[in-house]
Amino acid sequence: MTPAALPGFPWDSLADHTAKARAHPDGIVDLSVGTPVDPVPEPIREALASVSDIPGYPTTHGTPQLRAAAVEALRRRHGIEGIDPEAVLPTIGSKELVAWLPTLLGAGAGDVVVIPELAYPTYEVGALLAGASPVRADGLTQLGPQKPAMIWLNSPSNPTGRVLGVEHLRKVVEWARERGTVVVSDECYLALGWEGEPVSVLHPDVHGGSLDGLLAVHSLSKSANLASYRAGFVTGDPALVRRLLEVRKHAGMIVPRPVQEAMTVALTDDKALLAQRERYAARRSVLRKALLDSGFRIDHSEAGLYLWATRDEESAETVGWLAERGILVAPGTFYGPRGGKHVRVALTATDERVNAAAERLRA
Repeated sequence: MTPAALPGFPWDSLADHTAKARAHPDGIVDLSVGTPVDPVPEPIREALASVSDIPGYPTTHGTPQLRAAAVEALRRRHGIEGIDPEAVLPTIGSKELVAWLPTLLGAGAGDVVVIPELAYPTYEVGALLAGASPVRADGLTQLGPQKPAMIWLNSPSNPTGRVLGVEHLRKVVEWARERGTVVVSDECYLALGWEGEPVSVLHPDVHGGSLDGLLAVHSLSKSANLASYRAGFVTGDPALVRRLLEVRKHAGMIVPRPVQEAMTVALTDDKALLAQRERYAARRSVLRKALLDSGFRIDHSEAGLYLWATRDEESAETVGWLAERGILVAPGTFYGPRGGKHVRVALTATDERVNAAAERLRA
């Protein structure tokens, strides 16, 4: 797959709207990306610095302490039992894993990689990089007799905030196992449920006692503000994780040792996670009310870092309308054809900027 054959980077197309929003007398309120704005907690920064003098290469598999912390965090926070620490693999954030996972698992020409109908663009890019064919589908009946190499789940969803229930997840797992399809669940927003509690594909109620054919992708960018650290991990089926580990050893896909130390602390600090959740919940409340009061409808959005909003017009018109008010959002078309009349509004702005957006919407 050559770069010319890949889709353009969507956010580059927002340049004109960005310029318009920046021209607002009170400055831009950028709600177009999910970039954390709150400080990295001090214990995490201390952990990062504590091993900054180690000169040797870090281990691709991660330290035993990091892997154990990930297992315990999944158990405490999400009720996930039975994960072997050996089946935890740190990643350089989650985006690189999403982009390269089909390739790392051996997908290629002639293979199908199923992605959600509304999906983070990197799912499609990852399939194309592998030479596979991405197919958008939210329902199993849409796939007919196909036997995909992989199927991506994303709950809570980026961009819609939709949460998939246990029964839905269980049906996908059963369907995939009948066809030898690997199920990969992007769970980067799992800790950010607002109206209902998201469930992992690795929860016993979903997988029925077996992790075979299942992987879950996790990130600390949102829950611990570690986007700049590039801190994530993948876990699930031990055999699949071993395959990934061997390839990543050869490819040098290694999380830096100071970042591994920081991740270990972040995965043990539930108080910091709760404090960050409360910040996002407060911003969500302000933005949601302001959007509704100004004539928007909010669909799904029961979890995650975004509001999936519409005025029942083409998303480009809505993006322009908001840009005139100094507010920048992402058009739903970034995420697939079905997003044509929605915009994605991120909760990742400071309290001051969120309040500024609300005031402009009310005006």
